[in-house]
Amino acid sequence: MNYRHAFHAGNFADCMKHALLVWLVRALQRKPAAIQVLDSHAGASLYELSSGEAERTGEWRQGIGQLLQQPPAAALAEYLDLVRSMGAPVHYPGSPLLVRAMLRPQDRLTGCELHAEDHATLRALLGSDPRASIHHRDGYQAIQALLPPPGAIRRGLTLIDPPFEQPGEFARIEAAITTARRRFPTGIIAVWYPIKHRAPVRAFHDRLVDAGVADVVTAELLLRPPLDPTRLNGCGLLVATPPFGFETAATGILSAIDSTLGIGQADSLVRRLTPELARS
Repeated sequence: MNYRHAFHAGNFADCMKHALLVWLVRALQRKPAAIQVLDSHAGASLYELSSGEAERTGEWRQGIGQLLQQPPAAALAEYLDLVRSMGAPVHYPGSPLLVRAMLRPQDRLTGCELHAEDHATLRALLGSDPRASIHHRDGYQAIQALLPPPGAIRRGLTLIDPPFEQPGEFARIEAAITTARRRFPTGIIAVWYPIKHRAPVRAFHDRLVDAGVADVVTAELLLRPPLDPTRLNGCGLLVATPPFGFETAATGILSAIDSTLGIGQADSLVRRLTPELARS
């Protein structure tokens, strides 16, 4: 409850996560049928980069600030166009605002935020949109309560992006993946996670493999070797049941970010963690 994303908005991790998120939503929209995006930890969704919080860390300057100064690579073009359309580099949008900008009339967005002030901001931004449903509730409970989507929606994305400020976050994510897949087996699951050092991430991946969670791909971006557990050295997005073409697209997206933001030791990796589900 003490985490405030305003300190970190627009940093390299946001750029990586949001560029991949834009691709995932567009992949779902290849078909005309309605989709739902459930954002379990939605945040305030719009951040002022000149605010005291953002300026105190300055993280956005080594993230979206650098990307906006370079000719956009094709892999990042739509993401950067969306960010610019929402006021960057003065403001940076969170995932709910980015998704809302991509919604078609038939699509739906469900955003959950437990922090009272951030929830109020999120509701003020999106609450009047009939395609959006904003909830003041715990994101993990929401996965149990709000999946599957209502009505005839059979396709969608569940984004799990917790703050990782409490112990046991990876265990909660593992349970959430199991719940989301059980309640919405046709949906995609995307999970953001930090990489400070390798041991917790490796254990997280190994537990998913041992549990038989099928069709999982990870996309990771490292700014430096993950040797110092006190620093955010990189981050990853784990995608369960990814759309066709995700591995190729993610490789291009991470390479474009890596080549712009790299500080000499940057690296990116996309790999299949578990085999695909059997297709009927």
